[in-house]
Amino acid sequence: MSDLNRPERQWNPLHVPVRRGTPEQPHPTVAAARAQPAARPRPELDADWLRELCLAAGVDDVGFVALETPGLEGERDYVREALPGTRALIGFCLRTSRDNLQSRSTSAANRDVATTQELAHEAARRICLELQRHGVRALYPASGLPAEIHRFPERSWVVSHKLVAVAAGLGQMGLHRNVIHPKFGTFVVLGTILLDRPVTRYAQPVASNPCIDCGLCVTTCPVGAIHADGGFDFDACYTHNNHHELSNFAGWVEEVVDSADAADYRRRVTPSETLAVWQSLSFQPQFRAGYCVAVCPAGSDVVGAYLTDPEAHARDIVEPLRRKPEYVYVDADSAAAEHVRTRFPHKVIRHPRRVDVPEPALDPVPEHHDE
Repeated sequence: MSDLNRPERQWNPLHVPVRRGTPEQPHPTVAAARAQPAARPRPELDADWLRELCLAAGVDDVGFVALETPGLEGERDYVREALPGTRALIGFCLRTSRDNLQSRSTSAANRDVATTQELAHEAARRICLELQRHGVRALYPASGLPAEIHRFPERSWVVSHKLVAVAAGLGQMGLHRNVIHPKFGTFVVLGTILLDRPVTRYAQPVASNPCIDCGLCVTTCPVGAIHADGGFDFDACYTHNNHHELSNFAGWVEEVVDSADAADYRRRVTPSETLAVWQSLSFQPQFRAGYCVAVCPAGSDVVGAYLTDPEAHARDIVEPLRRKPEYVYVDADSAAAEHVRTRFPHKVIRHPRRVDVPEPALDPVPEHHDE
């Protein structure tokens, strides 16, 4: 038995013994709390005050939406599982560094996405702490990861930041399935805060879609996931862009396990791929191709330079990404594989090991909340 667990172990001389209070002699903390005047919680939050609070915390734009807003039906049980009694949502965004995301250097883009996500978390935390000081319950889910990973491959996120952003007037979904802010374009990280109080005034979705239908995301996507007719191949996007995450990572683990020796492993996984896995594990999962964001000229802060000199936009941003030699991860005999062969023959096709993750058996869906 550890010395720390021995019954005869003496407490430190500075230790004050634990004492359970009684009705006649309540615990000091309880007595002090009861002596305070009863707090008068705000029945609803003033929208102007709340907006100023959010902007002061570091967000670049913000909107408020009731949880009962049409279009958010699928969010309610998940949201109220995280924070029972949720009545309203704060949708907010922070700008990313546009030149980082437009760079041919993927590491520069990933660095700024990670930094902006952490800034979003810090801003959300400051907002929540201030709201809690005013007696409001407030919770911020992750901007990206971590997620309720035990529910993968079904829904593992607490709230859809994209749906909330659209409902809160922060933009509309573009052809590439990213939210385009009317001013900042696609160069934003989104976040959401759950509130147990209504807000005095809610936002409305923006009236027009900022997407200008330029088609640059269609021509630049290395796997052809974005279709000019509005279609979107999620599996192709996920297989390549999220190659180091979730079931794709599980596939790499199985390659390691099944390798007979180091030479066999190197036949399955190239040294640069091994280093890429290491980087994702040591830093955070790396996106392989946020090219649809990089080339998007939508948004009033962005579109001017594109309209002034579209050839420069193509020369400096679009073409370097299209020319870039790189591994592209696609399923064999898929439309994505054919797209790479015909549109990007200089890129190297790799077929990742696919792991079929079974449907979650433990806590697969949230409890239903009638409120």
